[in-house]
Amino acid sequence: MLLFTVLRTCLRARSELVLENLALRQQLQPLNRRRPKPRMTPSDRIFWVLLRQLWASWKQALIIVEPETAVRWHRSGFRLFWKWISRRRAESGPKPTKRELRDLIFQMVGDNPTWGASRIHGELTMLGFEISERTVLRWMRKAPRNPEPAKRWKAFLANHREIIAAMDFFTAPTLAFGVLYCFFVIAHGRRRILHFNVTRNPTSAWVIQQLRESFPYDSAPQHLIFDRASNFSAEVVETIKSFGIEPKRTSFQSPWQNAVAERFVGSCRRELIDHVIPLNERHLKRLMAEYVRHYHED
Repeated sequence: MLLFTVLRTCLRARSELVLENLALRQQLQPLNRRRPKPRMTPSDRIFWVLLRQLWASWKQALIIVEPETAVRWHRSGFRLFWKWISRRRAESGPKPTKRELRDLIFQMVGDNPTWGASRIHGELTMLGFEISERTVLRWMRKAPRNPEPAKRWKAFLANHREIIAAMDFFTAPTLAFGVLYCFFVIAHGRRRILHFNVTRNPTSAWVIQQLRESFPYDSAPQHLIFDRASNFSAEVVETIKSFGIEPKRTSFQSPWQNAVAERFVGSCRRELIDHVIPLNERHLKRLMAEYVRHYHED
């Protein structure tokens, strides 16, 4: 056994030995600190987050913490980074809307379903209320809805699932605290992923190209469901119609209307994105290809 260990050590790449030696030495630092219990400092955490991406066998040299802890450290750093760059420069914002005014907006929406924000804003102005049209629109979106349209939508999904597909995006944080966008198209009938791709800039032109690759040779479904994201622009809608597909936009803040796509996003996050840190587009695309293969075989 000793001879085998010596031969294996001699044959290993020098770079791998250097990384293992560095990893073991780094773990000695918390142990040498004069404390009842070894503690990892922020510099220790950054070291393991970086080493995880540079060395494939990093788990074998990790002794004093669990491998999942290194992934959790990266997620914490990602949240702190974006919280810092998105911090509010000054305390500002609209005045709170009184409850009686909110109830009046809800009543107008229920009694006049064809009225838009500008019409309701004009009526409120004539009644002496000081409120902006943007605030009216915000509260209109929160107004209680009639349950009948929701029942009709669920019946539509159940009766036409074999000829329905859906598309959506989800994001993944990178090692350098960047954001990658993963686009996918999923069929409702068998829940199969028809197409996926990864980009840093999800423009409308890029989405149109992905749709061309999703439905080749007259394989397009009859209906395509998608949300109201800005990259699903009018040009994207026109392209969908040119394929002979009827576009179906979901309502504002209603992810349940695209439940099949949202369920795949949740599965992908729980089983893949929450356990890895992608380096770049190519890395995430390779990971997604393996996951989609597993998803279809499961």
